[in-house]
Amino acid sequence: MTAPLFTALVDDAGLFPPEELPMPAAVARYRADSAAAHPVPTGRFLCPATRLPELVAALDPADHLDLGLITPVDGDTARRALERLAAEPRLRLAATEGPLPAADTRAEAARDAVAAVRRLADLLPEGLTHHAEVPITGDWREALPVLADAGLGAKVRCGGVRAELFPTVARLADFVHACARLELPFKATAGLHNAVRHRDPRTGFTHHGFLNLLLALCRAVDGGTPEDVAAVLAATDATALAEQARAVDTVTAGRARALLVAYGSCSTREPIDDLRSLGLFTDTGPHTPNMETPA
Repeated sequence: MTAPLFTALVDDAGLFPPEELPMPAAVARYRADSAAAHPVPTGRFLCPATRLPELVAALDPADHLDLGLITPVDGDTARRALERLAAEPRLRLAATEGPLPAADTRAEAARDAVAAVRRLADLLPEGLTHHAEVPITGDWREALPVLADAGLGAKVRCGGVRAELFPTVARLADFVHACARLELPFKATAGLHNAVRHRDPRTGFTHHGFLNLLLALCRAVDGGTPEDVAAVLAATDATALAEQARAVDTVTAGRARALLVAYGSCSTREPIDDLRSLGLFTDTGPHTPNMETPA
């Protein structure tokens, strides 16, 4: 059994750090995950626009891959990528995302940046929403209403290969609370390898947990304050968080997941293993363990 809170939650970001699988290995893992048909992965394979030729070269004749395209807000780059996709029946464009093209996200600059994103979005097939990554380490708050007004989505970076890429609990809580208030859908990326907030002994970085993020968003859609949201993000008691997750009703779960579209994980096995260990995911069908490359 998989609760609605966790269904179609994890995008395949195997090409990105720290996993950084070679393209053939990443595509092979995607095939294995597709065959396993776990309900937790989305089935989307995240790939930069600049690596599309490499991806096409790694495909087998029978492959069919749902693509999450990572693209800069550059009309020529996006147009070339879309032309390549139109000529490649083995790839289906399922999502697009990329950075907001401005470090300055105050209202006037944000409007200019979002206008550029809107021009990119106009190139996309009908029904796709582009998610623009907003840098929440700076002055970001004024960008979110502009994205919402433009009918776009947001994206938040929760970690990375350097300590400064991990937002504080307070900053991430403010972002989550603002998205809930604006009803602005968002995606998350980087650092969310495990369910519960923890310190990685290899790097010394403290990682946000994807379960913390989900439950914090549930708290926000239920009317919680930024401080309430921060308290959930900061929690490290796995047992207590699992109990909270089991208590989330289907209406709240649906509202939360309408906002958190998915998050990208370089491992597609760890999120499932964590949910299983917490008693939040139970295999009930003919699923087989997905494939990960050896460490």
